[in-house]
Amino acid sequence: MTLPGVYRPQADTLLLAEALAQEQLGPRTEALEIGTGTGALALHAAGRGARVTAVDVSWPAVLTARLNSLLRRLPLRVLHGDFAARTAGSRYDLVITNPPYVPAPGHRLPSYGPTRAWDAGPDGRGVIDRICADAPALLRPGGVLLMVHSGMCGAERTLDRLTGAGLAAEVTAKASVPWGPVLRSRRAWLEQQGLAAEAEQWEELVVIRAEST
Repeated sequence: MTLPGVYRPQADTLLLAEALAQEQLGPRTEALEIGTGTGALALHAAGRGARVTAVDVSWPAVLTARLNSLLRRLPLRVLHGDFAARTAGSRYDLVITNPPYVPAPGHRLPSYGPTRAWDAGPDGRGVIDRICADAPALLRPGGVLLMVHSGMCGAERTLDRLTGAGLAAEVTAKASVPWGPVLRSRRAWLEQQGLAAEAEQWEELVVIRAEST
């Protein structure tokens, strides 16, 4: 179920779920999902035996994830707030995230409403860069980060930041999907910023896997 204002699982969620299916999970796996939304990915991991903590800044998302945990009868620890503050001092075997990544005018990230799930600053990296910086402290030795985002945000920039932080990072999956209503609504701005070609209609999604060595 999805409460109003909560990001519904879409193509990026599915692509990340396929990558998650390739990871070895079990009762000893401590997992974290950053920006859980409906809890779909966190519950996927919990269904395979992992002990999962899910974090989201949106109260409707937190409530949705908790309700879905009850409906699925799967244990899920769901926390409200900023991921860095709520996980301080904790380390995980797996971190999964589908962060906000849609480029948006204005340097301030939205502080309320459904746009918090996708708007991520002028280059779409307002949350991505924070995750890249914090990933080494979140991962145990041998731990894995799985992150999906748009090619508009620059997969190479993400790889550079993660490898610069000491992780072994690579793109493990790609998919092309039609532009959705959010991108279509800001086409002129995206073209002006050089983030999209004229009349472009397909968005590339990438999954990045980074391992702590």
